[in-house]
Amino acid sequence: MSSPIISTEWLSERLLDPTIKIIEVSSKKGDEAGYTKKHIPGAFNFWWKDLCWHETDRQFVTPKQLAERLGDIGISDEDRLIIYGDPVQYGTYAFWALTMAGHPNLMLLDGGRTKWLEDQLPVTEKQPETKSTTYEIQSPDQWMRLGRDNIRDNLGSDGRVLIDVRTPEEYSGERVMEYGQFDHGAERGGRIPGAKHLFFKKLLNSDDSFKSAKELEAIFAQIITEQQKADEIVAYCRLSHRATLAWTAMTYILGYKNVKIYDGSWTEWGSIVGFPVEK
Repeated sequence: MSSPIISTEWLSERLLDPTIKIIEVSSKKGDEAGYTKKHIPGAFNFWWKDLCWHETDRQFVTPKQLAERLGDIGISDEDRLIIYGDPVQYGTYAFWALTMAGHPNLMLLDGGRTKWLEDQLPVTEKQPETKSTTYEIQSPDQWMRLGRDNIRDNLGSDGRVLIDVRTPEEYSGERVMEYGQFDHGAERGGRIPGAKHLFFKKLLNSDDSFKSAKELEAIFAQIITEQQKADEIVAYCRLSHRATLAWTAMTYILGYKNVKIYDGSWTEWGSIVGFPVEK
């Protein structure tokens, strides 16, 4: 399988290709998003929840919903769709969610918005015109997602490696949120019992691109043995955005076959009555 992760150079050479569609996935909504000031030419914009989540439920976009959302702006199921994030983890999160919703030719821009700007590649304020098109509903593919009961029922099980990719302060229980003045998002601090720690920023270069396969292998080797590579590996963070960076690196750069994400992550686990916490 060829990697779906593409470089800024690759995309910059194909900006005029009509079979390629681009989406910038923003952590902020509306005018607060950096997209409104400058973005990759031709890129559409979605606030992450508007693209990846159900309108009301804490659930992911379905194939039917994705067909409606993308078809409404002129993206069909036959288009090569390139996702990138602002910040980078919102791109990998959308890449993961849209993989589950079944888009057949999905690609991820390595480094997201950060690397594109640092490489001084073309940008624009102009937003592309939207014209609805037909998007055939695809089949879902959700093998890479796990829920809270599965995590609880398999705590301490052989054959599973649980990885917490949050900051050291979150992992220790000092905080429940990564940064900022406010510290909220769960009722308790700590980690899921038995989880190993791997700070997500260790996977990235300063421009938010992934480190080389050799470097990543060495990083993961600190917490995953050779024998455990064949086991089920489960990553989580606070909302699962950062966890998708680990999932992407292990699956599409290192070729691990059984990497999954606990999508409720600490926002859910840290607030459930009766679920164990380790500090």
